[in-house]
Amino acid sequence: MARTRTIEDGCGIAHSQELLGQRWALLVIRELLLGPKRFTDLRAGIPDISPNVLGQRLRELEESGIVRRRKLAPPAAAHVYELTEWGAELEPAVLALGGWASRSPSFPLGAPMGADSLVLALKTTFQPEKAEGVEAKYELWLGELPFNIAVKGGRFEAERGEAGDPEATIRSDAGTIAGIVFGGNRLGKAVESGDVLVDGSRRAVNALFRALT
Repeated sequence: MARTRTIEDGCGIAHSQELLGQRWALLVIRELLLGPKRFTDLRAGIPDISPNVLGQRLRELEESGIVRRRKLAPPAAAHVYELTEWGAELEPAVLALGGWASRSPSFPLGAPMGADSLVLALKTTFQPEKAEGVEAKYELWLGELPFNIAVKGGRFEAERGEAGDPEATIRSDAGTIAGIVFGGNRLGKAVESGDVLVDGSRRAVNALFRALT
């Protein structure tokens, strides 16, 4: 069933409220920014949402043209949800909104972060002026979830999945990486303790974290 519109206003900002103002809608989009996900993966990324509400949000976002449902080719035979081309254009706005909200006096510092949330936060905090001359590809494992991260041309690019032939593979968890990037913990100490495992160029890893902190 289509949503009943409640705002009649010719302003684009007002219409964005119609498209994204329902609770959990922005978090569904957040979970899809780094690539498609199955329904169960979306539930894992937003553990507090009920299956019924998640299904409703997905239907609404599909009706709005922001999200689409796609069936994977055999043998997977599963359905995934992904952002449409137009929906993917939300990324700069979503990242900017997250960066703005993180400066709130009431921001819950130290609260747990999901894997996708952390990688998007890294993208937000990346400082290109500190990455001058860095051209490297990394494979970041947060628990059992791999992310393909590339620093090139002063840009931080990330997507869900393994990286082919990375300069370095980094294995840790979201809380440890967040503590290094946002909490002032030392990368070297985390490596020494085994909380961060590095396989490959330690120099490339140092360059990455230097651009993030």
